[in-house]
Amino acid sequence: MFILVQAQQYTRYKSLMDQAFRLRKRVFHDQLGWAVTIDGDCERDEYDALRPAYLMWCNDRADRLYGTLRLMPTTGPTLLHDVFRDTFAGASLNAPGIYEGTRMCLDEETLSNDFPSLETGRAFGMLLLALCECGLCHGIQTLVSNYEPRLARVYRRAGLAVEEVGRADGYGRSPVCCGIFEVSESVRALMQQALGVSVPLYAGYCPRNNTPSTTVLSGEDDILVNQNIELVAWPDPDRGLHIQALGDGLLGDAAEGLREITPGCV
Repeated sequence: MFILVQAQQYTRYKSLMDQAFRLRKRVFHDQLGWAVTIDGDCERDEYDALRPAYLMWCNDRADRLYGTLRLMPTTGPTLLHDVFRDTFAGASLNAPGIYEGTRMCLDEETLSNDFPSLETGRAFGMLLLALCECGLCHGIQTLVSNYEPRLARVYRRAGLAVEEVGRADGYGRSPVCCGIFEVSESVRALMQQALGVSVPLYAGYCPRNNTPSTTVLSGEDDILVNQNIELVAWPDPDRGLHIQALGDGLLGDAAEGLREITPGCV
């Protein structure tokens, strides 16, 4: 499932947080060779100290992480403006409706073990789709992120039109690009079509029409939510289809926290 972990929930989801920081060290330091701050087997920076929100892809017990990214408003300090300024060549990327998504990564080994038929590119696409749905819940209009050029193909395969506004060398083994993408229902629909996903992935997403419908399975690796968000269902490797009511346990807490990230959100 995909949930949002905010500052007041860090203690409850400590296991996920620890796994996320360790995963970031393996991906950005060990694999990509980025000049990031290492603390033991974890990667953390000064922006984590600002207590941002984290989108987490995890199992239903919230003790096994599949992927993560960090969300921060561009009206405050951001990695984009302070570190990767050379990648966007003076473009104006700070506004209340623009959020920065950073440190996006997947635990490919864990995903392969739990979902052996799920291809890595599609997994990235699912995390991006959940991010789009998360943005729609909070009035976010645009997301901006830095990424390596090879990921542009992954974005296209996910049906996401990312506009590259610049790129620069000097951050690691490959150039780093800066890209922006629109957060809208039309973008979400294109991504769903490209990925073959027919229902929401993000636990907090509520379709605008609020029309109830039954949960429809679209594949063994999909994470599924019914249209009125009263039930959340996803395949579990050990127990088959797992269904949990919104407002019960993890999803209830996540849904309550969603209202706090951006003024005026659902």
